[in-house]
Amino acid sequence: MRIALLGTGPCAQAAHAPALAGHPGLDFTGVWGRRPDAAAELAARYGVRAYDDVDALLDDVDAVAMALPPSVQAELAVRAARAGRHLLLDKPLAAGVAEGRAVVEAVERAQVASVVFFTTRFQKEPEAWIEEQAAAARWFTARAQWLGAVFTSDSPFANSPWRREKGALWDVGPHALSLLLPVLGDVRQVAAATHGPADTVHLVLDHATGASSTLTLSLTAPPAAAGADLELRGEAGTAVLPRSSEGAVPALTRAADALLTAARTGRPHPCDATFGLRITEILSTAEARLAGHTVAD
Repeated sequence: MRIALLGTGPCAQAAHAPALAGHPGLDFTGVWGRRPDAAAELAARYGVRAYDDVDALLDDVDAVAMALPPSVQAELAVRAARAGRHLLLDKPLAAGVAEGRAVVEAVERAQVASVVFFTTRFQKEPEAWIEEQAAAARWFTARAQWLGAVFTSDSPFANSPWRREKGALWDVGPHALSLLLPVLGDVRQVAAATHGPADTVHLVLDHATGASSTLTLSLTAPPAAAGADLELRGEAGTAVLPRSSEGAVPALTRAADALLTAARTGRPHPCDATFGLRITEILSTAEARLAGHTVAD
């Protein structure tokens, strides 16, 4: 599968480009970025072509991988799908429901494969844990904490405009939701949402299985307090999300495997654009509740 990378930021450089270049089932062919100089530099590092024009890139590939802000990603994902290109997308799928729905509609019309990269869903130990807990006895409640130190450390993501605007809800919220939904079922209601320090938010969710979950999300935690935890409690006792021994590159490699399989078989992956849209809908509802608006879940 000929694949190109759209994006040149920290994720593109540290994870996407090496994963695409090292994958035996992919032919990494090119890079496009909003900053042509950065695209040229990244492309030269891997001996591939730097594109100035997205449509020219789409003419030369079978698929695209995206490492872009959500609003930029959504627009380009629609263009790529309409061109018949498979999509390896980043989270969140889009910055709003309408944008996300446009991506899903384009994917469905073109009948292309899509995979949204939620890092933990594609790491070996957490992936096996999710399958095990989804098959276990009924869960009563869950507690998730995704505490990042992006804005309180020297993180390369600290200057990301979209993260500054959307905060932890939209950056790390998708990670937590991507694990909770396959175990506890869809979210029937965002029962409560409130602000904590800085960009920190607290959510209470009611799930289709009857279980509830609480989420604490932040990008402004003290570095010593940063980390991600998920605990389930129910008839089977307590289960805690295991730490992964892998970084982003092996996880992205598995996400590319999933895209290749979906493209070959025509069977959607559980983390496809439709799943990405559902998470976008939940985030949008939570955002509205945080702003004090009354919304239907």
